[in-house]
Order: sequence, then structure tokens, then C-alpha cells
Amino acid sequence: MRSQERREPRKAILLVYRRIDFLAESTKARFAFTLSDAEIEDAIESFRHFPELVTELTHDLVFIESEIEAAQRSLTTLTETGSGQYWPSPDDTRPELDTLAPSGRYDSVFVLWPQTNLTSGRSVPSAGWGLAIAAGPWSNWATYATVANARSAIWRVPRLGEVWLHEWLHGVCAFFADRGCPMPAGDADGGGRHGYKQSPVSGWTEYYRDLMTANVVENGGHLGIPLEAWPMWGGGKGARS
Repeated sequence: MRSQERREPRKAILLVYRRIDFLAESTKARFAFTLSDAEIEDAIESFRHFPELVTELTHDLVFIESEIEAAQRSLTTLTETGSGQYWPSPDDTRPELDTLAPSGRYDSVFVLWPQTNLTSGRSVPSAGWGLAIAAGPWSNWATYATVANARSAIWRVPRLGEVWLHEWLHGVCAFFADRGCPMPAGDADGGGRHGYKQSPVSGWTEYYRDLMTANVVENGGHLGIPLEAWPMWGGGKGARS
């Protein structure tokens, strides 16, 4: 049974926005700049390591088949999250989301967006490098995660692909929590509070492995996503089934 399930890949897409031209309503500040080829290549190199991390940390049970598509327009709107901070929500990526990732086509959607002009240092205020939501109608029933551009060295500390895995896990943990799998406090953010340390070599992957195999100890129990539960996730159905 498992050998058949493990051969069926789950599908993910990365939407790449090269340019932003956005007027922040709260400050009337305009942010307009374009990512360089090198910035995009750094992000894509990191993203390409995300599927192998998923497979490794689930003991070869889950496979991700990924695609990358470049948006053919500038990112012109962002959604305010409070206190003058913004992110590219599904409302802002709707043209690409509905065209390239309609409901049922992908299990996960990722977005690379230009947050910081690395030359001038100007940056769109945002709550974090990456932000994520669970699958639902807003995101066409796919987990949805955004990650901003960064300097080349940042993508490589400490493991390539880790930022994409981290944001993806927020959505995936929500899926399994809704189906009765108890999650540790903080889900993907819970490493430190459960006694794990960030390794200079492997980052937080020791914690992510335990999270993805229901081996995080909390209050005497083992929490997270049991290996036997993974077949429930995917198939382009997001949080519907």
C-alpha cells in the first residue's frame, strides 16, 4: 500500500514576480523596482531543494513534483496585515493563481516577490521573510506561501530550501490538525520551545523531521504528522477532503 502511495507525487508551483510597483496606502510611499536575474536564480536554486527536503524528512514517503512560472506582469497590489505591513495575498496574485493554479491542479502554491531593493535598501514593510496560510477557497484549495527576495548568502543559511519547507509546513500542519492529528505548539515555529537547537549545518531540520513523523515530545505525548497519515494530504484537493 505505502509503496504505491509514495510513488504518487504531490504537485507544487512557484510563481515568480520579477517587478513590483506598489503604492502603500498607509504611508503613500511608492515601491517600484525589479529583481535581477541573480536574485531570481538564488531563490529558484533554493526552491529546487525543497522537494528533496520533504522526501528526506518523511523517510522517502512524500514526493513533491514542482513547476516554476514567471508572472508576466508587475505586482501592483499588496494586502495590509496590520500596522502598515503588507504581503502578496491570494487577492494580489489572483490573475496568476486562477490562470496557472486553478482549484485542483496543485497541492501547494508558492510566491516569490520583490520586497527589498537590495541596491537602495528600501523595503516594503512586511511581517516576515515568509508568510503562509492553509489551503482553502481563497488560495484555490492549495497551501499558499510567500517568500521575499534576499541576499544570496541568506538563502544558503543553513540549508538550501529550508525557508520554503518552513512556510509550506504551516499550511500542511493546519490540514492535519483539522483532521485530528495533534500538532505541537507553534507547529513549524515550535522548534526552540520544544528544546531543539538550530544547527549551523542542518538548520531546524531535526525538528522538522520529528514534526513530519509525529515525534515531537510535548506533555508526555508525541505530536506532529504521523507517517501513516500523509496519504490523506494532496491530490490537488487541499483542505476539502
